[in-house]
Amino acid sequence: MNLPFFFARRYLFARKSHGVINIISGVGVVGMAIGTAALVVILSVFNGFNRLVADTLGDIEPDIRVSARYGKFFEPDSVAFDLAYRDDRVLNMTSVLEENVFLSYDGKEAIAKARGVDEVYEEESPLRDHIVDGTFTLRFGEVKKAVLGTVLARGLGVSTRFSTPLEIYYPDRGGKISLSNPAASLRSIRVSPSGIVSLNANYDGDLVVLPLESMRDLLGCESEVSAVEIRLVEGSTQKDVKDLIKGLSEALGSDFRVEDRYHQNLTLYKMMRYEKLAIYLILIFVVIIIGFNIFSALTMLLIEKEGDIRTLGGLGAPAPLIRRIFVLEGWLTSLTGLAIGLAAGVAIVLLQQKTGFVRMPGNFLVSSYPVELKVTDLLWTAFGVALAGYLMAILPTINKNRNI
Repeated sequence: MNLPFFFARRYLFARKSHGVINIISGVGVVGMAIGTAALVVILSVFNGFNRLVADTLGDIEPDIRVSARYGKFFEPDSVAFDLAYRDDRVLNMTSVLEENVFLSYDGKEAIAKARGVDEVYEEESPLRDHIVDGTFTLRFGEVKKAVLGTVLARGLGVSTRFSTPLEIYYPDRGGKISLSNPAASLRSIRVSPSGIVSLNANYDGDLVVLPLESMRDLLGCESEVSAVEIRLVEGSTQKDVKDLIKGLSEALGSDFRVEDRYHQNLTLYKMMRYEKLAIYLILIFVVIIIGFNIFSALTMLLIEKEGDIRTLGGLGAPAPLIRRIFVLEGWLTSLTGLAIGLAAGVAIVLLQQKTGFVRMPGNFLVSSYPVELKVTDLLWTAFGVALAGYLMAILPTINKNRNI
């Protein structure tokens, strides 16, 4: 028989002579349960928003992006691209030419990031699912059109219902700068706004999508691109992405950068990880504060059981064994709250996934708070709360004035 555990269990469930100890101990259990449930729920909500951001980015960022390691543009004439295109895992491959440009529309001006895209992109891009006004059309016969982000369109006063053209300017790379007439040093094109798209704040403020040939005319390029974007078929795994990246990297050599979606937005994903870590540490700190109820209850129990401690010592029980009894008693209190909190937190998250009973306020992309339950979060929650409970249980027993 595990003697310390036997005594600890009896002390946990036995009625104390002072009712206040029972009350404080109960408050400790409830507090640990609430803290644990809050950890599970908040981390799951954070996972849900992260997934929502990743899904939104997936509609504009490809699974794999190939760009030049040195310089802005390159010729996509490597046989590696032909080999990748014939791969069964590849859904489509598009050429993109990106650059910061100057926009003018009906007397209003703005700086934007223009994306020149080919016809494959226009036909198969998921961006068309995010159109909030007009249509995702970049070519109408000989007329070249453009799609803008909502914030950018609002700032310029763009409307797809009017025929006012959008003027786009870029410095002439091969020309000389004229101090007397700087405008003569700029290349320009005109396109008609055909649609307005809404993704997220990172893109809606400066995104403008136009035909690749129009972008080449503006930049003075012939066949160069700034990136080749590859999307995989639905159901492709992370291993498929890594295998394709490895094959392309070896075939293209060190002059090219081949990145998955994570590395295309490395700063954003790192920031989301750090935010989640910060939330976890803050909530664990709250749990530690709640755990002082257990500290208080165990301190009072030690005072109440001084007679039992002397009796156990007289019977030959060593001090480490007696100390282990009370540490286990305090730890069992926190573990009881941990178990209740985990069960409650998981139940709330699963209920929110199924019914969406907690609604999102205002006009948002989703109607209810997104949640995603991860086993790793449950494990880290259990570890953090159990460790906090153990520290609160061991502290009262470290007292030189007690014979334990």
